[in-house]
Amino acid sequence: MGLSFGTDLTGKVAVVTGAGGVLCGMFAKTLAEAGAKVAVLDLNEEGAGRVAEDIVAAGHTAKAYKANVLERESLEEVHAKVLAELGPCDVLVNGAGGNNPKAQTTKEYFEMGDIEADTISFFDLDPKGVEFVFNLNFLGTLLPTQIFAKDMIGREGCNILNVSSMNAFTPLTKIPAYSGAKAAVSNFTQWLAVHFSKAGIRVNAMAPGFFVTKQNEKLLFNEDGTATARTAKILAATPMGRFGEAEELNGTLLFLLNNEAAGFITGVVIPVDGGFSAYSGV
Repeated sequence: MGLSFGTDLTGKVAVVTGAGGVLCGMFAKTLAEAGAKVAVLDLNEEGAGRVAEDIVAAGHTAKAYKANVLERESLEEVHAKVLAELGPCDVLVNGAGGNNPKAQTTKEYFEMGDIEADTISFFDLDPKGVEFVFNLNFLGTLLPTQIFAKDMIGREGCNILNVSSMNAFTPLTKIPAYSGAKAAVSNFTQWLAVHFSKAGIRVNAMAPGFFVTKQNEKLLFNEDGTATARTAKILAATPMGRFGEAEELNGTLLFLLNNEAAGFITGVVIPVDGGFSAYSGV
């Protein structure tokens, strides 16, 4: 059955943002294997191109597009190309997102003396860094939806899938902006599901736990490949005791996009986190 789990997206056009990365690149490949024609969007044109090439080499249909999810003009330009080359969007996966070092604290807990110390405390967080993180994750979900969801109006079986995070449920230490921004994505998913409910567009989200990606690998592993102290804490707080494998997101992806299996489901955020969000630590 392969990666598609029996979900048939033949004839559908799927647009995936952030698809030059590990997880969203896999989403693009999975949707292609399920039969969709895939628009692979990423600010990193080279990364998007590699993913599209892999899809085409596997015998499926994909096109790579350089897109900035924070610029309406960029998205409108890409939208016009997708319409001309692949067709109107049936499935939108909002996967673009990320963090910024200027929006995170050095330590998990504030202690007396930290203001004078050579650390980034809560009081030192850079507003520009915080703004960037909120924009990338929230506006980077809202703007592509404004552009591509117009294709879905009046057409049956269209879906929007947002990528939130398990730290939308419980914020992680050190990264207040990222945690808050992903919580906004989850909230927006619910709002949008209600807003589009009469238009026949289902809107859901998945909330991945800890998966090793280019974005977080330096936080999880030292240069010699050994685990960092933060990795030890993460795994101790994950009942299944390991990081997720990218392919383990496919079931949730394809289930939520399957109109026969999930046709009455909209406005949900499904954690895929090895039990992290369920564990109290005791």
